[in-house]
Amino acid sequence: MKLWGGRFTKEENQLVHNFNESLSFDRKFYRQDIQGSMAHVKMLAKTGIISNDDRDAILNGLEGILSDIDNGKLEFTNEHEDIHSFVEANLIERVGEAGKRLHTGRSRNDQVALDMKLYARDEIRELDGLVKELLLALHNIMKDNIDTFMPGFTHLQKAQPVTLAHHIGAYFEMFKRDRGRLKDIYERMNYCPLGSGALAGTTYPLDREMTAELLDFYGPTLNSMDSVSDRDYLIELLSALSVIMMHLSRFSEEIIIWNTNEYRFVEIDDAYSTGSSIMPQKKNPDIAELVRGKTGRVYGALMSMLTAMKGIPLAYNKDMQEDKEFTFDAIDTVKGCLALFTGMLKTMTFRRYVMEESAKKGFTNATDAADYLVGKGVPFRDAHGIVGQLVLFCIDKNIALDDMTIEEYKSISPVFDEDIYDAISLKTCVEKRVTIGAPGMEAMKKVIELNEKYLCGQAL
Repeated sequence: MKLWGGRFTKEENQLVHNFNESLSFDRKFYRQDIQGSMAHVKMLAKTGIISNDDRDAILNGLEGILSDIDNGKLEFTNEHEDIHSFVEANLIERVGEAGKRLHTGRSRNDQVALDMKLYARDEIRELDGLVKELLLALHNIMKDNIDTFMPGFTHLQKAQPVTLAHHIGAYFEMFKRDRGRLKDIYERMNYCPLGSGALAGTTYPLDREMTAELLDFYGPTLNSMDSVSDRDYLIELLSALSVIMMHLSRFSEEIIIWNTNEYRFVEIDDAYSTGSSIMPQKKNPDIAELVRGKTGRVYGALMSMLTAMKGIPLAYNKDMQEDKEFTFDAIDTVKGCLALFTGMLKTMTFRRYVMEESAKKGFTNATDAADYLVGKGVPFRDAHGIVGQLVLFCIDKNIALDDMTIEEYKSISPVFDEDIYDAISLKTCVEKRVTIGAPGMEAMKKVIELNEKYLCGQAL
């Protein structure tokens, strides 16, 4: 069944049908299409455009179609062009003439705009829940590791000592911002386009406020041309998904590094690892690597959407059908990555002793040794040079600053005394950093408390 066949005298070429059809992918939002139709028909009856009897027949028919699709009793067939024609054809078959009145006062343009908004809105809620679940996993790691010392890095070089809680806290902040972006998109997009018609509204006395309220929107959109041609919310969503994937990819890269024999900071659970077909000793971080790889796939969806929209004049154009497949794929990809990454993180073991030893061997306390000298009256530039000599000495002896004897310290500078050991201990180095946002224990406890309150907040 075509919704537009009356003006045409020839059958559509099969290749044209195949190229033009969207049912093969827009069937994904059958539930949203039926949900929107139910709201529309209730509004049509309330405004007197159709009778209550027709309303009831249509609603019963739509509920039956929804139930039959859910239960697998009704299958999608390729003679229909899109989900809208599929639902309408099945409705007319079930309820007769009343079904032909469903499309009164609307166009496929505002119908698909509504369906895509409803679908995106539902998916944003799910994504928000998945990001929150990841944040909970990060939060628990932070609570358990405020005194797990490890090296902090710049340029992939060991820089200064931090704690695992502090390092993981950086990712907590990233994913917290990601939730904020999802919320912003939800707030901006949550206005109802139904009733905009093809582009110029309709002459029927529709109650768009009622339709918006039935579908849990904040209100109707305010320009019918923009309503049917707006896909900004999808571009924003794909952008937010790309940032989520970038954060997951950065974290994955660190886990991959930490999992190497050279680092041995983490042990990935067997359930989230694979082996080699030829090398029996291998345990590969495949989930982290796949997350890192799939990031480009989501970036591609964003670029495809931007490119599809960049040359489209007002109002609706068929190019906009291209919004669906890569948006669906990007959403599914990110949801899968979030779920798997969270599972991997929850089951991962952190080797605390190895991390602490790595911090010591990496001279991450060298800056604190220089600060110790400054505290004894040595100018910072001279202190910097003295500590550089200490590091050279340790490299030559293959020891850490903590392993030097007091005689060895004094041979390089007589200013050193026994209190140097306390000054450069990892515990001292970290806990001296007490400003909010720093890795010191008291500062971290404050942040964890704030995170706890944040996580108790309402989801979308």
